[in-house]
Amino acid sequence: MRRLTVSLACVTALSCGALVGPQAVSAQTAAAAGVGRGTNILIVGIDSRAGLSTAEKNRLHVGGKGCNCTDVMMLVHLSEDGRRASVVSIPRDSYVEYAGSAVPARSGKINGAYALGGGPLTVATVEKATGLHVDHYLETDFTGFERTVDNLGGATVCTDRPLHDENSGLDIGAGRHHTDGNRTLRYVRARHVNLRPGDLGRVRRQQRVVNDLLARLTVEGALASPLRTARTVRTLLKTVRTGERTGPGNLIRIGWTLGRLRADRTEFATVPIRLFDHRVPGVGSTLVWHEARSAALWEALGADRPITGDTRIQPVAQTPAPTNPAAIGVRVDDATVAAALSRNGFVVTDTSPSAPLVRPAGPPVIRYAPGQEEHAATLAAALPGARLEAVAGHDAFFDVAVGTDAAPVREVTYDRNIADGAPVTGDSLRCSEPPGAVPAVRS
Repeated sequence: MRRLTVSLACVTALSCGALVGPQAVSAQTAAAAGVGRGTNILIVGIDSRAGLSTAEKNRLHVGGKGCNCTDVMMLVHLSEDGRRASVVSIPRDSYVEYAGSAVPARSGKINGAYALGGGPLTVATVEKATGLHVDHYLETDFTGFERTVDNLGGATVCTDRPLHDENSGLDIGAGRHHTDGNRTLRYVRARHVNLRPGDLGRVRRQQRVVNDLLARLTVEGALASPLRTARTVRTLLKTVRTGERTGPGNLIRIGWTLGRLRADRTEFATVPIRLFDHRVPGVGSTLVWHEARSAALWEALGADRPITGDTRIQPVAQTPAPTNPAAIGVRVDDATVAAALSRNGFVVTDTSPSAPLVRPAGPPVIRYAPGQEEHAATLAAALPGARLEAVAGHDAFFDVAVGTDAAPVREVTYDRNIADGAPVTGDSLRCSEPPGAVPAVRS
């Protein structure tokens, strides 16, 4: 029972809220209170080193001075009928106006609300920024997360390429891994990984871990009945701090409801961002929400509607690119194709010869160094039908050899919100074993 008990705390410690659900709210009561339909739960992970010894900081790889702020923040919406959970990550550097009576109102990163007024101001600030009422609040910290993952028997993490981050201590190879609490903490905290640094990639990794933990809990039956959920909650409350409106009865209803959800009935998303490096004097680099898309997101949650498939929240790009063309250096042996790729945002060197060139039969050929598959996919999206060839020892550039076939260049759209934070269902996030794969490596 111990493993089942700590599992709910583990998910809470990840601050993604996949196992935190509703206190039942009727539509009539919600309408009268002006709080919308369904139930909203705010879950945060605190960046605090208070009480940690030097040895503990080193073990957790959380050296330096803590900010006493929220490191991770998730708003979880459970539908009124209990048949859907929507988990929305709110990046820690989101630039918002704090709640409170200060005149003029003070603005800053959303994670700073905790340092100014703890959980109550954090809740009030989220309510002010989103227009949604927060029904329940939970928080935890680094050590609680590590302990619960270990007690659960580890977690599953997955990546299609090696990930390294000196700040968090993350160092794992490509593939699917079974990790202990310490290494899982490094995985979910990493913000400076290669290729896709920043909060959006980190949040998506957190969502993947939580999603796989939820799948395991469902299989093990940890929340299969009110009695089993009540036993889980008793230990949960030893590890996770709650708001004054959140008691054992709420958490029992929460856990039992979520234990009945299928993966395709859970949704994960990140608040859409318009500016990724908005500089504010005295505050630093911040994230500015995309006004129209984020408003549509909060409106959908307030109306108790699904967020996946809503094109107001995430417009559908005709040809989405997984990575930014501006980060891809390309050498092209055809002036017309080179010019078209350059207009599309790629960093292009025109290598077309002055004399006629004997071209390969068929479509263009893209040659690149192994490990650059995602950039290669972006370039291939702009050159439909192109053949991809990974070449050992190739330099960092991509070489395009135009063939005898016509080589039209398609306009691609790169949007970090699509690449790392678009609304998706849990079944699409799960770490899966490819056919014929060996079991996950223990790290």
